[in-house]
Amino acid sequence: MKTINYGIVGTGYFGAELGRILRTLDGAAVVAVYDPENGKTIAEEFGCKCEDSLEALVSEPDIDAVIVATPNYLHKEPVIKAAEHKKHVFCEKPIALSYQDCDEMVKAAEKNGVIFMAGHIMNFFHGVRLAKKFIQEGKIGKLLYAHSARNGWEEQQPEISWKKIRAKSGGHLYHHIHELDCIQFIMGPATEATMIGGNVAHKGEHFGDEDDLLLLSLEFGNNTFALIEYGSAFHYPEHYVLIQGTEGFIRIDMCNTGMTVKTKDGKIEHYTTHATKELDEERTHIYHSTEMDGAIQYGHPGKKPPMWLQSVMNNEMRYFNGIMHGDPIPEEFKPLMTGEAARAAIATADAATRSRMEDRKVKISEITGEV
Repeated sequence: MKTINYGIVGTGYFGAELGRILRTLDGAAVVAVYDPENGKTIAEEFGCKCEDSLEALVSEPDIDAVIVATPNYLHKEPVIKAAEHKKHVFCEKPIALSYQDCDEMVKAAEKNGVIFMAGHIMNFFHGVRLAKKFIQEGKIGKLLYAHSARNGWEEQQPEISWKKIRAKSGGHLYHHIHELDCIQFIMGPATEATMIGGNVAHKGEHFGDEDDLLLLSLEFGNNTFALIEYGSAFHYPEHYVLIQGTEGFIRIDMCNTGMTVKTKDGKIEHYTTHATKELDEERTHIYHSTEMDGAIQYGHPGKKPPMWLQSVMNNEMRYFNGIMHGDPIPEEFKPLMTGEAARAAIATADAATRSRMEDRKVKISEITGEV
């Protein structure tokens, strides 16, 4: 088996772990990293080069693919430069914080004939894969509506993370684009968006400037709809995706972790959200412990992801490495491998943001420029 050589840009919490996973895979090697803050430590751990610039990494002739795991606002440059050097790219979500930037990144990959996979990790959840299968089999009838919540309460933190600065993370809507992407993965691209909310409970110098309560409604143009809740101003924590059909429902729960399905024959069945019951139980424990910060568990360099997250990241990297080795891309995953799905998610997020700022319903076509 040919060895695919990877370079990693950004070796913090996520980037370092993605590298550790790649190093366990057959036919994969991490040969260089670039991160002004954490690169040297991770390069010593991996026994690889620590480049002193982005240009040095993407121009390295031995590198076949680049993993981009920098903070959200620093994705565009490494993705485009890697593509221009004919390197395949995996980029963590959200791939950018505006449709325009996403579009430039996707077009750079297209122009240079490289794979551009977005880190939309929910596509690799056991429960999401099952849900997609059940829907295709008609087990819950025609899709009508989806409702997702990803919320909790956040206390004042010792310092303000970049994740709480809207210009750097995009705030809850962009940083937690997973649920929006998952709903569009299942229901197709939205056609119109409306969003209300704002910063209602976390104002002042001890907090960032992100909105802490967002309510997003989506229309899909075929009598199907969705509602998504985001934020850190909710004392009753919830984290789930609920899909309603004409003859049943699917609820994928990430808080009290598990999956419940009611099929058209009236049966209620239970499945795991992740690969095993043990992983589900671990995630449930984390949600009901002090490790949670609002609706998420923050990571930081040097901290290991929990087992449930490692498991899904492993699925993701195995899939990407398989594609690098010539595995066929299933039809439903093709938009994920070109950046198209990620661009569609950001288009909807941009439409929702414009809706809140201008107090009106916004068509997605206003963002994409499509008629």
